Amino acid sequence: MSSDGSVRAVRAASAPLPVPRTAVPLGIADPVEQARAELKAALAAIEVKANVPRRLSEATDREVARARTFARRNPGAATAAVVAVASAVGGLVWLFVRSYTR
Repeated sequence: MSSDGSVRAVRAASAPLPVPRTAVPLGIADPVEQARAELKAALAAIEVKANVPRRLSEATDREVARARTFARRNPGAATAAVVAVASAVGGLVWLFVRSYTR
């Protein structure tokens, strides 16, 4: 066993992990600093939950990536899905126009 692998393991174990914005770091002794950190984390959590456009954008990006992966793996099925969705939308538009004009 090489010492290089164990040195990396020790470095990885001793390196501080990044704290998410919505978490309070451990080891704060001052009560005022602790309260500030808790308030900052609470406000960050509220912002993450309440920022609907950002959440919608992230969800859209995830689904677009999923669709691209599906299209790369199954181009025939992706083409069939696009044709099916296009015909469904076309049928709905046709039904709406037909009911509106009568």
